[in-house]
Amino acid sequence: MIAIFYLALQILKLYSYVVLANVVISWLVAFNVLNTQNRFIYSILDMTYRLTNPALNKIRRFLPNLGSLDIAPVILLLLIWFIEMCMKLYIAPMIF
Repeated sequence: MIAIFYLALQILKLYSYVVLANVVISWLVAFNVLNTQNRFIYSILDMTYRLTNPALNKIRRFLPNLGSLDIAPVILLLLIWFIEMCMKLYIAPMIF
């Protein structure tokens, strides 16, 4: 049971890194630092987009239109942090 708990925490942490990578890469593409014609860059951007887009789309449905400002990744990262803290505070004492 302890191994499953730590595995879930690591998966949440890894997913938060993927969300951050998606944000940084999309900014670099938007400012023409990275070129999507490069196959490696395109495959990384596509992978992070496919991993994060379902969760971000669900969050974007509830957010007001802020123009070009997208705060959905920030809310997703806060939600991941909240789940991690709840797991550490409420589930960990039951396991240990």
